[in-house]
Amino acid sequence: MNFFMETLQLVVLSVYYILESWLRIFVGPRRKNVTGEVVLITGAGSGIGRLIALEFAGLGVSLVLWDINQEGNRETARLAKEKGASWAQAYLCDCSDKAEVYRVADQVKRDIGDVSILINNAGIVTGRRFMDAPDSLIEKTMGVNAMSHFWTVKAFLPAMMANNHGHLTCIASTAGLIGVNGLADYCASKFAAVGFTESVALELLSSGKDGVKTTIVCPYFINTGMFDGCYTKWPNVLPILEPDYVAQRIVTAILTDQAFLFMPRTVYFLMLLKNILPAKLTVLLGVYVGAFTFMDAFKGRGKKDQ
Repeated sequence: MNFFMETLQLVVLSVYYILESWLRIFVGPRRKNVTGEVVLITGAGSGIGRLIALEFAGLGVSLVLWDINQEGNRETARLAKEKGASWAQAYLCDCSDKAEVYRVADQVKRDIGDVSILINNAGIVTGRRFMDAPDSLIEKTMGVNAMSHFWTVKAFLPAMMANNHGHLTCIASTAGLIGVNGLADYCASKFAAVGFTESVALELLSSGKDGVKTTIVCPYFINTGMFDGCYTKWPNVLPILEPDYVAQRIVTAILTDQAFLFMPRTVYFLMLLKNILPAKLTVLLGVYVGAFTFMDAFKGRGKKDQ
């Protein structure tokens, strides 16, 4: 195909996809039926992971719940069954441990079969400046927030590809799109998770596996306790998000095969500015939105739960 034909194809398809996206805004995207799917959620013992599980509970799915917090995870399974889940099982798993991920993955396959919707949600934060963070905590942050995605996807993606059916979901953060003062290791881990999932999505498309969908979720900071003590400079522009709202939006994004979900919507605009403004102006913008002071009063949960 020559330059002219490829350029023409680009223009025509660009117009088509823009019109399609506008139509989705007015008509609303079609939701897929997930009855009978096996949904695995990491970090399901509390916070957003638990709320995502409860959102899925009434949709006819089987829930596979992973966490290092065994007590909290069992409580999530109990609540999910109360909400109507046909099958919900809690598994103890340290997602940063490759051998443990593969071992528990094999157990899941024996218990319920192949996972068809994988939600990588487990995450931790040290809350320390880079030079003050012990190497062990930096490695743990990268292991839980980023490397765990490699191991879980490697464990469950082959069956999805064989069936050309499935969904990979990466729960990242706006800190995976824009650097934040005092969150160097956390930002690095979330940038890695976003890049990994986006690259896997391209590999799936190039392999003709268009039935395996991906969703990358980048919310601003959420009121789950993980970032207790932090504040937002302009709450009307960048509010601390409520967990129930975030969980509902995530499940909706999965059901509608939404490739990217940023919350709140102002993040889309900030990303545009970051990519077009001069570097010094982006720093000024960072000062304006509070990226330099957000972590000043950080307390966190007190322990590093997934």
